[in-house]
Amino acid sequence: MSPEAKKPAEQRKRLGRGLSALLGEAAAETAPVASAPRAAKLVPVGSIRPNEFQPRRQFNKEEMEELTGSVKAHGVLQPILVRRDPKDANRYELIAGERRWRAAQAAQLHEIPAVVRDLTDTETLELALIENLQREDLTPIEEARAFRRLMDEFGHTQEKLAQALGKSRSLIANLVRLLDLPPEVQQMIERGQLSAGHGRLLVNRADATLLAGEWVRGAITVREAEALIAGTKTRPQLRQKGKPGKGGTILRDANTDDLERRMTHSLGVKVRILHNKGLQSGIFQVYYSTLDQLDDIIDRIGGTSVPGVKPPQN
Repeated sequence: MSPEAKKPAEQRKRLGRGLSALLGEAAAETAPVASAPRAAKLVPVGSIRPNEFQPRRQFNKEEMEELTGSVKAHGVLQPILVRRDPKDANRYELIAGERRWRAAQAAQLHEIPAVVRDLTDTETLELALIENLQREDLTPIEEARAFRRLMDEFGHTQEKLAQALGKSRSLIANLVRLLDLPPEVQQMIERGQLSAGHGRLLVNRADATLLAGEWVRGAITVREAEALIAGTKTRPQLRQKGKPGKGGTILRDANTDDLERRMTHSLGVKVRILHNKGLQSGIFQVYYSTLDQLDDIIDRIGGTSVPGVKPPQN
């Protein structure tokens, strides 16, 4: 067997040992990735209800359609993990494998292979969180929520989670910090409008929501966002995302840069101008760091325009 073929198996073994340390040997045996094959039985698809502890909230439509097609053609190849429903002994509660269960429903299968385990609520939550964290299609916010719950409700440290899941401690720390962002910014990250890299730049900023909206409209990359926060300019122009008829181009040219410099000099503080060429409108931003600076800006403006400054041209 080639080294490449051995690599996934070796990774699973390391992950299994990590999960054993995290969950305890008995509980770790129920984790789908870490465990050896177990006896499965066919369970009616309609007798299973979703796991209320499921951390995943987003399911990619295209990926689900692809999985459904595979299930129609080949069936469900890997058993899902369930327990007896604590609320109804004749039914089951899903612990791991919700995508496979959803695909089986969409494929109109009547039964699905399942491993049934006797687990407490605590073990169920812990396994559901860890099973999802082993996947690569969670949003950064979903991952962050799962890490936060494992730390808050089970006392796991970032170091212990990093070792068990094969991730770096700094990655876990940076993801958890995203939960300090305003809800509106977290939603932008969940929808894929902003990346986790954008989010890290906005943590603990009072203007996080304003900047996030601006970055989404301008389709600004993480590197460009870093340059903007640092007060430098590294791009000739920013493209704005938007609905048909509401898009446009954020004007970034020599005239706009010169206007920003003159306004900054006149007001004594950093100024930014984001003029939307398509909408004939934009954003004028004045940055201040103290209340004294704000008072000085107000005094300088004095209710009148700044001499020698003209608006950006189309």
